Amino acid sequence: MNMTSFDIDDDIGAWVPHGRFVLPGAAQGPLAGLRFVAKDVFDVAGHPTGAGNPTWLATHAPATRHAPAVQALLDAGATLAGKVLTDELAYSLHGDNHHHGTPVNRAAPGRVTGGSSSGTAAAVAARKVDFGLGTDTGGSTRVPASYCGLWGLRTTHGALSADGLVPLHPGFDTVTWLAHDGDVFERVGAVLLPAWPGTLRRPMLATDAVALADPEFDRPLRRLVDVLARVLGAAVQDSPAAPGESLPDWRQVYATVGAHEGWQVHGDWITQAKPVFGAAIAGRWQAASRVSDGAAAEARGQMARIRAQVRAWLGVDGVAVLPSAASLAPWRDADPAAVDAVRLRTMAITCIAGLAGLPQVSVPMADEDGVPLGVSLIGPAGSDRALIRLAREVHAALG
Repeated sequence: MNMTSFDIDDDIGAWVPHGRFVLPGAAQGPLAGLRFVAKDVFDVAGHPTGAGNPTWLATHAPATRHAPAVQALLDAGATLAGKVLTDELAYSLHGDNHHHGTPVNRAAPGRVTGGSSSGTAAAVAARKVDFGLGTDTGGSTRVPASYCGLWGLRTTHGALSADGLVPLHPGFDTVTWLAHDGDVFERVGAVLLPAWPGTLRRPMLATDAVALADPEFDRPLRRLVDVLARVLGAAVQDSPAAPGESLPDWRQVYATVGAHEGWQVHGDWITQAKPVFGAAIAGRWQAASRVSDGAAAEARGQMARIRAQVRAWLGVDGVAVLPSAASLAPWRDADPAAVDAVRLRTMAITCIAGLAGLPQVSVPMADEDGVPLGVSLIGPAGSDRALIRLAREVHAALG
């Protein structure tokens, strides 16, 4: 394995202790000259995968092969500049880690990066690398993208292999990436994802999702909607994602199904290894252990109905606008109860794409004071690259 010395000044607390290495990519390729990091849930051959928890690190052998996404990026010429922090087992949206601390958000000083792709977002926002691999289960790329002013994509569920990835909720886990430059963001998509034969032409505004976000999102949302209408040459239709229903109720469907899946995957290890988790994540695993098979089966039935409903809402050509998160990035010393309240509102927004298994791209914007926030576009299954292209056109037209 061709290794070079680690030469990055980690003054932002993004890298995990076992992740300080550099693995050069192919000499030529569409991503040659770019550097990326991998969230510490991705396997890199010869290196351990820590998943944000020291007990996981101690009880799992180093990987014997690269995760497919890591391999594809190396083959395309990108250089892997190590592994970065994740919230424990990726079970958080906040971006702090009980064992490794909270990385610095250079785009919004004093605020968190968001999680669980916290180290990826910190490294990219600080321009330490060109892009970074993350994951998104309940919002773990879309939320850091919003908090750090980055491009981020939740891919269509199943579009990219989850092999070599520490799972959280397999029915929702997606391989993702973050970038600070739109051109790099799109180039990575061209390497990882197939083209889509359809056309996005019918713009919508998810009014119920908008209602869950703080007022700081109002002006950026209006600006993006206006530009999207001009770019597509079509009027934007105000249309709730969950007509006659409640997005917080949809969030509970996601939480029930996901928690049950997570306990099926990790319950035995947690019971036997007895890892120490931070308080919030420990509470989530305790709750997950109590989700009955019956409750999970009922929630899965609701999920199947919601999935079909959202996909029909978008059809084959729809693109829906919504906030990427419910708030600006919380302050690093924010009250935990307030943080959790924001998390629940945000997950009521992010669960739409999650339950439906659809792609969602977060477009970097800012409030009137220049604090980063993201406005998102959701498209039909498989439309990931077309969604990126449209998002970039809209972003350019915003000026």
